[in-house]
Amino acid sequence: MANPTLFHAKWNLSRLLLCNFIALGLLGIWMWPTGHALFNQFDTWFFHLLNRPLEQSVLWLDIWTVASLRPFDAVVGLILLALLIKGDWVFKAVQVRAAIFGFVSILILLLIIRTLFSKWLDHSNLQHDSPSMVLDGAVRLSDIFPTLEKSWELKDRSSQSFPGDHASVLLIWAMFMSAFSSTLLQRVLIWGLALLCMLPRLVAGAHWGQDDYIGGMMIALLALGWGYYTPYAAVACNLWLKATAPVFGLLGRVPVINRMSLIEPDTR
Repeated sequence: MANPTLFHAKWNLSRLLLCNFIALGLLGIWMWPTGHALFNQFDTWFFHLLNRPLEQSVLWLDIWTVASLRPFDAVVGLILLALLIKGDWVFKAVQVRAAIFGFVSILILLLIIRTLFSKWLDHSNLQHDSPSMVLDGAVRLSDIFPTLEKSWELKDRSSQSFPGDHASVLLIWAMFMSAFSSTLLQRVLIWGLALLCMLPRLVAGAHWGQDDYIGGMMIALLALGWGYYTPYAAVACNLWLKATAPVFGLLGRVPVINRMSLIEPDTR
């Protein structure tokens, strides 16, 4: 089985410390009363900038209503997955399987960090409601389309909006892809897509900007640091590769499917 090395089972202390320093620095600035007040002031302006056009343009309203539905998250997930497993774009075809196992392993670590951080938040007074619940004049999609909230899980509010879970996943995907990208165009497309897909929650008012650029960024940086700049990704990836080798060996014999980059390395 081809197993090109993407991850190295060694510590990169300088990058690990940098990720942790930036993450904790963001949290510290956010917790500082003066910093927190400035973030709130900026986010109030930013929310109204994005949210007010919902009542001024039917097209703007329709676009962000669709983008705020839960099924749209699945569409975004499929797009991110497709770019991750596309052979010979960011990753060579023979690297795709290792790449997806490494990313999934880091994503699991992100969820663990998010869970632990949430438990700490539960015992603090730092949690807050989303802007659509507290700001006067907010245009609420759930008020305009009440049936969509139940039938299609329209997301425009949260009583626990910090940190932005949706943003943290998009950011860790962008960071992971950027770590292996080789051209400026790739990085522009990766980050452009990630930032664009973060907008629906901000436009609808489910999250403040700080939930994403502070909370989401902090969680993503911690996951990247402890997942990629330690032996974690290499060890986890190798375990995944060994455990799934028989399955991919069988799939490698199935016509059409064995042409996929995710499957093909086993047949070479």
